[in-house]
Amino acid sequence: MTHHSHDRIDGPSHDSSVDTTHDHEAGLADLLDLDAEVLGSYLDDVTAWVAGYAPDAPGTIVDIGAGTGTGSFALAARFPSAEVLAIDRSLAMLERIGASARERGLTERIRPVRADLDESWPELGGLDVAWAASSLHEFADPDRVLRDVHAALKPDGLLAAIEMDTLPRFLPDDIGLGRPGLEARCHEILAHLGWNAHPDWRPQLERAGFEIVGERSFTIEQNPASPSTGRYADAYLRRIRSALEGRLAADDLGTLDQLLDAASPAALVNRTDLTVGGSRTVWAARR
Repeated sequence: MTHHSHDRIDGPSHDSSVDTTHDHEAGLADLLDLDAEVLGSYLDDVTAWVAGYAPDAPGTIVDIGAGTGTGSFALAARFPSAEVLAIDRSLAMLERIGASARERGLTERIRPVRADLDESWPELGGLDVAWAASSLHEFADPDRVLRDVHAALKPDGLLAAIEMDTLPRFLPDDIGLGRPGLEARCHEILAHLGWNAHPDWRPQLERAGFEIVGERSFTIEQNPASPSTGRYADAYLRRIRSALEGRLAADDLGTLDQLLDAASPAALVNRTDLTVGGSRTVWAARR
């Protein structure tokens, strides 16, 4: 399991049954990068809201389960004086963060840190802000991780915990082939399998010693969608297809395969009727 802002996709959101081969991680990394490209404006809104609760001019920020660094780079842009420690257990993800930091001239401010937080918290020194995007529910013992984060934060330090409320939506109800409602049926199956399942973190944050200072839901709606949405939807639906095999009706699976066939006129990458929808909840918790 890789801790980062999208493992099950959550698909991105993570689980221990997810394959962690090189091809899997490469595909996931591409998906996370597309997520950042398509949903960049959402991150601007979230980091602006978090900044209203964070200490003034934070010096050290940790991105817990950083993936390819979507959150890390957004945090670096929002807090220009901060060093961002990007934690992930995946070397492939951290290598991609390092390469992106070099391309952007941010090697002095973005530091990849390899660590498996299910085993132990690394020695990082005192932290001003911790960011956990779709990663807390992936840990075997999130209560212990929250206690570790609380202990690592300086007095008045802030934790921002972020979770997807719903899986991403891309398709109109009637896509012009197959039965209407394909995406809704896919999401129903994934919900039954526990994809993106997470608790209301408020009680666990309070048990760990945090004071909840803010909670907000951010709605993601793009219509028309950005030019990258076709590739993003294609990468996402390819990722979930294996989970739907044997569970989604055969005719629906055939329709999905047409959407994933780049040679088909109905292919996701060729469509002009895609949108992006979803929502995410953010908890701001102070030590």
